[in-house]
Amino acid sequence: MKQKIGILGSGVVGQVLANGFIKHGYTVMIGTNDPDKHALLKTQTFGKAAIGNFNEAARFSDIIVLATKGSAVESAIKKLEKSNFIGKTIIDTTNPIADVVPVNGVLQYFTSYGESLLERLQVIIPEAHFVKAFNSVGNGFMINPDFKGVKPTMFICGNSDKAKQEVAAITEIFGWEAEDMGKAEAARAIEPLCMLWCIPGLTKNEWNHAFKLLKQ
Repeated sequence: MKQKIGILGSGVVGQVLANGFIKHGYTVMIGTNDPDKHALLKTQTFGKAAIGNFNEAARFSDIIVLATKGSAVESAIKKLEKSNFIGKTIIDTTNPIADVVPVNGVLQYFTSYGESLLERLQVIIPEAHFVKAFNSVGNGFMINPDFKGVKPTMFICGNSDKAKQEVAAITEIFGWEAEDMGKAEAARAIEPLCMLWCIPGLTKNEWNHAFKLLKQ
């Protein structure tokens, strides 16, 4: 039996991932703290996702997906019941994008080179198993992307090998080749991939690409 998925965040990324999980046979609840969005989210998921608040979605889940803005995720996590996170795999899709204008297409981050948002979240709830994933590609390619038969690479990292195995299996179901880059500190390198991915879009309006790790 497949795990139950709780998605915290009701924006486009949350909706796309919710529909991806539903497509592949998972049971999904989307968490939103805006009651006015419940009807819209039901429509966007063809009535197949349950809708609740953040705590309800986290409590419901076996695996939690963080799909809020990066600038809001720490505050959101701190307000939630920690017991709903303990021992669970947490897929962190967020990036620490600062609310400032990009410079020549380069996003600015509110983290330093010596830290990552994933690490900051892991400190907030050390008993949870955070795994960085789905942060370095646009939402239009998150689920079963078509790159002429070539599987793109999904870079992941986190401190729990078991959690990373769970996330790797999900990314492969979603049409990706998972590449485990190691412990949580590796997010210091993975999170800036979003900056690199966005440069062609922000400078040339080219958004149809993904990363591929080549090996001999």
